[in-house]
Amino acid sequence: MSANRPAAVVVLAAGEGTRMKSATPKVLHAICGRSLVGHVAAASRELDPEHLVVVVGHAREEVSAHLAEIDPAVHTAVQHEQNGTGHAVRIGLETLSDGGVALDGTVVVVCGDTPLLTGATLRQLAETHAADRNAVTVLSAEVPDSTGYGRIVRDGASGAVTAIVEHKDATEAQRAIKEINSGVFAFDAQLLTDALGKVRTDNSQGEEYLTDVLGILREAGHRVGASVAGDHREILGINNRVQLAEARRLLNERLLREAMLAGVTVVDPATTWVDVSVEFEPDALVHPGTQLLGSTRLAAGCEVGPNSRLKDTSVGAGAVVTNTVSDGAVIGAGASVGPYAYLRPGTRLGVKSKAGTYVEMKNAVIGEGTKVPHLSYVGDATIGEFTNIGAASVFVNYDGQAKHHTTVGAHCRTGSDNMFVAPVTIGDGAYTAAGSVITKDVPPGSLAVARGQQRNIEGWVARKRPGSAAAQAASVARSEPESE
Repeated sequence: MSANRPAAVVVLAAGEGTRMKSATPKVLHAICGRSLVGHVAAASRELDPEHLVVVVGHAREEVSAHLAEIDPAVHTAVQHEQNGTGHAVRIGLETLSDGGVALDGTVVVVCGDTPLLTGATLRQLAETHAADRNAVTVLSAEVPDSTGYGRIVRDGASGAVTAIVEHKDATEAQRAIKEINSGVFAFDAQLLTDALGKVRTDNSQGEEYLTDVLGILREAGHRVGASVAGDHREILGINNRVQLAEARRLLNERLLREAMLAGVTVVDPATTWVDVSVEFEPDALVHPGTQLLGSTRLAAGCEVGPNSRLKDTSVGAGAVVTNTVSDGAVIGAGASVGPYAYLRPGTRLGVKSKAGTYVEMKNAVIGEGTKVPHLSYVGDATIGEFTNIGAASVFVNYDGQAKHHTTVGAHCRTGSDNMFVAPVTIGDGAYTAAGSVITKDVPPGSLAVARGQQRNIEGWVARKRPGSAAAQAASVARSEPESE
C-alpha cells in the first residue's frame, strides 16, 4: 500500500449545472465514452483511496444509479440543499462516519465536472501534501490568463500559501499572478473535520465555503501549501456546451497522442475520435473521419477508415475496414470489410473473410475465407469456410413473429439474387442457381434451382404498347438484316 494512499476522496457532484441547459444532469454529460463524473471517479481510483464518496444533490437518483453502474464500491452522500462546498464536504464525511468509518490520513476533495484531471496529477498532489507536511494543499495551475480566477498568494521565503484572493478582491499586483486555485484540495482528515465545524455562513450567499477552511487552519498555525499541475488545462471545469466540446477535443487529443506514441498511425488526428476504453496494438492504421467507440480494439497492422464508425468492435491483425459502421462485431485477421458495410451485433467474420460493398450482417458467423462481396443482407446465419455468396442475396430470417436461422456449409457457391427463407440449411459443397428462392434444405453437393421457367411472349410490346418508344425500337430491330 502506498504511504500516500488517501483515507478518502470526496467528489463534489451535487450541482444542477443550469448553464448546460439540459434535462441531463451536468455531471452525466459524456465525453470520449465516459460521463464527466465517471472521468473524475476513474482518476480518483488511481490513488487507491480507502473510500471514495460522491456527494450528489440535483437529480440524485439518476446520478446515484449511474455511479452504482460504473463503480459499485462508491459511497454516495446526499446534499439535499446546496449550501456550499464546505457543506457538501461535511455531508460526505458524515456519511462515512455514520457508516462507522474513522478517517485518519489524507482527504482529497475534487470537483465532479473536471474530466481532464488525471490520476497522476492527483497523486502528485497527495505526495506534495505528505512531503511538505501541510494541513491542506491546494492543487494550483499557472494559466496564460488568470482573469476571473482566485489567485494563489505565497510567502516569498517558504513558498507556503498565505491567501487565495478572488479576482474582484485582488490588488493590481495580485491580479498579475498567474497561479490560480483549481478547487481541488488535499486535507489532513482530522483537521478538516474540526475546521468544517467552524465554517460560518455570514457571506453574501449564506453558504459554507470550503475555501474558508484554509483561513481557519492557517490562523491556527498550520501550514497551507500548493501543488502546481503540470498542464493547466487539467483543471478546466465544465459549465456549458462550449466548454464540454473543448474538453472533448482536449481529451481526444490526449488519447490519440498516447496511441501514436505507442506505435499507432493516425493520419488526421483532427478528424479522428476515440473513447477512453479503445485499445490499440502497434502498427494499426487509422484513416481520417473515423470514430472508435466503446470497447473497440484494433490489432497490429489492421487498417480502419476512412469514414468509419466502430463501436465495441474487435478488428483482427491485418484486417482492412473501409467506410463501415460496425457495432458489436468481431472482424477476423486479414478480413476485408466495406466500403459501405454495416456490421450489427453478433457478427463474427472469420480469418480472411469478406463483407463487401453495401453488405449488412447481423448475428452472423462467417467462416474463414468466405466472401459476401456485395449488395446482400445476412441475418441470423452461420456460413462455413471458403463459401461465396452471390450478389443481391437476402437471408430471410423474420416471419413476422420470430427470427429463424440459416446454415450455409463450407465451399458452397450461391447464385446472385437468392432468397434463403429460414430455417433452411445448404449442405457443404452445394450450389444454388441465380434468382432462386430457397425454402427447402439443399443436400451437400447438390444444385438447387428454385425459379419459374422463362417464357417469351412474342409481339407483346407491339400489341400492348403500340406507338411507344419500346415498340418503335423493337420494330427497327426486327427490320434490320441479320449480320453475317
